[in-house]
Amino acid sequence: MSTSLPRINTRKISTGIHWVEVPEAQLYVLCACPADSVKFMMKGGLIAPATVDGVPSETGPNAILLSDVLVQNGSFSNLSEFPLLQMLYRQGLILPNHPNNTGAKPLLIGSKSQVEAQMQYILRGNYGLISQKEIEKAGIAPGQARDLMRMKLKFAFGRIRTTDQLLDTVIVGDGPAEITGGVTIRRLRMNVFEFAYEDERVTVDLNLAPGQQYELPFPLDCSTVEREHFSVVHSGEGDGWDTSRQCVSSVLVFQGKIYLVDAGPSFMHSLRALGISVNEIEGIFHTHSHDDHFAGIPALIQTDRRIKYFATPLVRAAVTRKIGALLSMDEKNFFDYFDVNDLEFDTWNAIDGLEVMPLLSPHPVETNIFIFRTRWNDGYHTYAHYEDIIALEALERMITDDPASPGITRDFFQQVKRVYLAGADLKKVDIGGGFIHGVAEDFRDDPSGKILLTHVPRPLTEQEKEVGADAPFGEAEVLIPTYRDYIRQSAAGYLRSYFPTVDASGLNGLLNNQVVTFEPGKIILQKDRPHTDMYLILSGNVEIVNIENVEDDSRVRRFLPAGSFVGDLSGLTDSAPIATCRADGCVQALRFSTSLYRQLVKEYKLFDDIEHLRDNQDFLQGTWLFGDAISSPVQNSIARSMEWLNYQKGDEFSPPAQPAVYVIKRGGVQRYYQEHKLEDLGAGDFFGEESVLFELPGLFNFRAIQDTDLCRIPGPALRDIPVIRWKLFETFEKRRGSILDPGLIDLPEFFWRPDFSINVRSIDLQHRQIFERTDGLYETLKFGAPKDDVLASLEFMVEYVRFHYTEEEGLMDQHQYPGYDVHKKKHQELLNTVMNLQKKLEGSKPIPKESALAFLKDWMTEHILIQDRALGRFLNRKGVI
Repeated sequence: MSTSLPRINTRKISTGIHWVEVPEAQLYVLCACPADSVKFMMKGGLIAPATVDGVPSETGPNAILLSDVLVQNGSFSNLSEFPLLQMLYRQGLILPNHPNNTGAKPLLIGSKSQVEAQMQYILRGNYGLISQKEIEKAGIAPGQARDLMRMKLKFAFGRIRTTDQLLDTVIVGDGPAEITGGVTIRRLRMNVFEFAYEDERVTVDLNLAPGQQYELPFPLDCSTVEREHFSVVHSGEGDGWDTSRQCVSSVLVFQGKIYLVDAGPSFMHSLRALGISVNEIEGIFHTHSHDDHFAGIPALIQTDRRIKYFATPLVRAAVTRKIGALLSMDEKNFFDYFDVNDLEFDTWNAIDGLEVMPLLSPHPVETNIFIFRTRWNDGYHTYAHYEDIIALEALERMITDDPASPGITRDFFQQVKRVYLAGADLKKVDIGGGFIHGVAEDFRDDPSGKILLTHVPRPLTEQEKEVGADAPFGEAEVLIPTYRDYIRQSAAGYLRSYFPTVDASGLNGLLNNQVVTFEPGKIILQKDRPHTDMYLILSGNVEIVNIENVEDDSRVRRFLPAGSFVGDLSGLTDSAPIATCRADGCVQALRFSTSLYRQLVKEYKLFDDIEHLRDNQDFLQGTWLFGDAISSPVQNSIARSMEWLNYQKGDEFSPPAQPAVYVIKRGGVQRYYQEHKLEDLGAGDFFGEESVLFELPGLFNFRAIQDTDLCRIPGPALRDIPVIRWKLFETFEKRRGSILDPGLIDLPEFFWRPDFSINVRSIDLQHRQIFERTDGLYETLKFGAPKDDVLASLEFMVEYVRFHYTEEEGLMDQHQYPGYDVHKKKHQELLNTVMNLQKKLEGSKPIPKESALAFLKDWMTEHILIQDRALGRFLNRKGVI
């Protein structure tokens, strides 16, 4: 009996990452591309060295299926930069005269919104700022901006190419979409896809479970970072292709405070291994926007305060444009998550006693390298972080005397050479080679005290070892030792914020106790076991497991960051803990007795306040939204703002217009739209995120499916907490996508609903007309109406929408709407897309139906549901109705 081999093969690469191949159709698909997906493919043999017609090459994917959800559990799901670089360069699809350069382009597959976001993100990843005008807007003088643009064009081989010149796309809309060679894909539900070929089908699910994280492709040794006066801890020395080491970055310790230099892929794993809580980080110094230095940015949002962001305005402009493209949001939103501090080029910028000089480094995207210094007994001690740089020989080849052609001047070359070879006590150097990275030989005569060679996915050669050394993960270089106890100083700060009414003598009683270290995995407190000691976390994270007040505790994995108490509530009441607490990585904590704590609470009459907050804190810590990365003082602040509500089974309600989040403690609630159920929410779930993020009334209605207790937390108590804002954004993106899910709502595609109203009568009337006409256009496209009918619908759309946008923009200008420029730019983009559809049809070019339909749906839901409703709220406040 013979059995035929399957035509479609699939395998799991790692958590949340899958591989689908159809060899007969020459299709090899990477499904989801979070950070380090390339490294997982390399370790799994899916990317391997190969030879094609005698030319070195690699195997690998030729298509990427994007997650419907950009962010899952705090991490980016779609970071296609490195997988695409692997296809274009290491497989040779874009290299001149390479046998794999057959004209076939890599494929991006996914929803229209995610494909478009990735196309813009890739454009910014390739080039950063893409015009002299953009460079000038970053504060660069016109002459220098012209020179920087000439250099950029030299790196870009003479021209900025749009992403569609490098890639092809397949939009997954309502029905099956053909990828290539008879292979089709369709969405079964949010983030679940079915591939079909001939009579075979396979399904891939790209969803992460609540609390689940994308994995790291290699283990990291755990250690504790000592709080020195001035030291450098090596948190990565590899590059984006290194399958055994993290990408290049450093942890800078200054006067006991923690700073980062860059944050690459899977950076949260690095922090865990080094025993650093993200709440301990004072700030990040950022060199540039390539993913191996940029992809860990979300890890720095997982905190209860805005971390300081340090870069030159030129680099910041490139970074914010890239992250804005990736998230499909206004670049200004970057300021919601970070405390932005601009640095001046070629100047010593003072930062709380530390001095830093950013220096321009030639690279395809805007890049500043850094020299850090501080004074001690014998003068300045310096650390130079030179990532990414270029080999001097390659840079010299870029010199041209023609000011109109791509290239650089000889003076600029000499300036860069002087910068690169300036001495420092410790210098970390990029020796990645090729056209855009440095080489060790340039630093053979460098006067620096110690040189570290980095950014290569291989051991150093004998010649390189003569120039510099390498460093293992977690190794520290102490430039100035400390004679102060900075960790205990942190403890004093945490206690002051937690007990603002306790005087110094009371706090000193707690401070006069032992600082202890817990190794990774060590149990600190155990559920249901009484304890006589409690702890204030000073560094690292503590994991909470076996949480009682969440119905399905397998869904949650919670962490307490530095600044949090462990065992304070059970210690206060002399009871057993309701959850087990264990060290996640190395943890340092101040240990003191529960009896001492109770005595302090009694002496300063704190019991009533703490007892009042106890139930609220217990509840918050058991939820995904509030359960991790929020320190005890911030938890207290949130707990004080909570208001409890209850509903009987069958009660229907809509949240008031005031911004607030509602969290379910007991029972369950059904979220529905009109009469169409969208999802059931249970204990620990929440709603109201759009009201906090955008100050908009909710679109949905709710029905209690059981007797339900829930709490209301006002929006102002949450907006300035980055980790909560990020989770609200992540949830909003998922739920907004559910509106588009054809399996959930059986209504006309563009059915006007009263919820869409912005309460400005003239605009609402125009929106209704646009919806009706758009529904007609949708139907003609969907069912293949005659060309003349489609053209008639498109002609109306172009003319009426142009009129409508003029009306809207007039109101915005009249009333000085602060979002005018962004809103007007979006109008022009949408209008251009409709006009392009019209031109294609007039020129007898076929309109990609799935792409057009997806565009129309995104236009309605994205622009009118969010941006126009925000405008309406502003106009209503001005008395416009």
